[in-house]
Amino acid sequence: MHLVTRIVRVATMLAIAASPAAAARRKPAPALDEPAADSARWAASFPVERHVLPNGLVVLMHEDHSVPTVTFWQWFRVGSRNERPGITGISHFFEHMMFNGSKNVPPKEYDRIIEANGGDTDAFTGLDMTAYYEDIASDRLEVLLRLDSDRMASLSLQPEMLKSEIEVVKEERRLRTDNSIPGMLNEQLYAAAFLASPYHWPVVGWMEDLNRIARDDCVAYFRTYYAPNNCILVLTGDFEPRATLAQIAKAFGPIPAQPPAPTPIVAEPEQRGERRVEVHYPAENASFQVGYKVPGATSEDVPVLRALGAILAQGESSRLYRALVYEKQIALDVGSFFEVRLDPTLFELTVEMKPGKTAAKGESLLTQTIDRLIEEGPTERELLKAKNLLEVDFVRSLKTNNGAGAQLASYEHLFGDYRVMFGALDKLQAITVADCRRVARMYFDPLHRTVAVLVPESQKPKASAP
Repeated sequence: MHLVTRIVRVATMLAIAASPAAAARRKPAPALDEPAADSARWAASFPVERHVLPNGLVVLMHEDHSVPTVTFWQWFRVGSRNERPGITGISHFFEHMMFNGSKNVPPKEYDRIIEANGGDTDAFTGLDMTAYYEDIASDRLEVLLRLDSDRMASLSLQPEMLKSEIEVVKEERRLRTDNSIPGMLNEQLYAAAFLASPYHWPVVGWMEDLNRIARDDCVAYFRTYYAPNNCILVLTGDFEPRATLAQIAKAFGPIPAQPPAPTPIVAEPEQRGERRVEVHYPAENASFQVGYKVPGATSEDVPVLRALGAILAQGESSRLYRALVYEKQIALDVGSFFEVRLDPTLFELTVEMKPGKTAAKGESLLTQTIDRLIEEGPTERELLKAKNLLEVDFVRSLKTNNGAGAQLASYEHLFGDYRVMFGALDKLQAITVADCRRVARMYFDPLHRTVAVLVPESQKPKASAP
């Protein structure tokens, strides 16, 4: 789950993007009724230029003059997957530090400068990557290039800023994990499911590691992972490609490449039985999360797993929602989460029980629902609905500069080639009921399942032993 830590919204930018005239001028994303064979035509109508600077920096550019704005993404190939015990959380820590001063930009000035120019900035850290973006009027692009190249070349890492910002990260951990039932459950789910994979530790890091991260760790980490040859720049929106590429090369080209970052070692042994973990915490309702081991991005089964997530738990007509919330009325809510990642990961299902209903009862009904799906498969209507939901989400993401940039960066990062994006709808539409049964049978195996259960406890303190 991504940790979004910085949000700045500017009303004037939103007004430009949302105006009817601007919407009317914007190029349409691929129509929902276009057949898969039209993916080549879609690629031709969605122009993207890919360049690699001499220092290894990958630059993707999608030109669209529908509105006078641009989105600038910097997508670094580093996340908690690249850490090691002792410095867990350092990737997320750097997400904070990138806003805290560089050679020519004093601490706390980055946000102020972008806001003063009518811009909007945000960042997030995941298991596989750390991403930064800015939305701004197209005539202010030079401001972004100046600020972002400066921090890539010469982030300050001043001791006093490191010391103060690590306290902000620790407080975020307390808020999002230590005092959050979903956060605690998810952290324990991954810690139990993975033994040797770097997905074992949380993105925010273990608290004791946050307490011991040193400046030398930060300097070495920055030099290795924030090098231009470990970054994907994506620019979408209103710009002239030739002139803008020259600007990017002038700003980022002088930054020297570094030796390639080491590839994380993934030596996860086969799971040979269900794993369970309990979290005891003062709460009114029981809840639980279930994680099934599933493959990484390069597997052909990934689109089917996404469809199964929609069939099981997306919307009130999904199987688990109908079974647990409507029919048996034992749960308040259900959900699914599956994020495509570089390495084998988890297909997650979450259930929040009604007061007085046990997690065991919810687990039993969830298992029965999944077993029925494996045996019978989804109906054609269910599969069509899932395809429609996923296709609409994908197409909508391409209707904004920001969403299009995120998709391009994600596909370039996960597959090494943004053009894989143009075949995504083909693969989605090709899914059959038989595919769903096969994939569900293969991965929804109880022996490869991990369960994290919240055990509600009274909020009254227990009497101390004599």
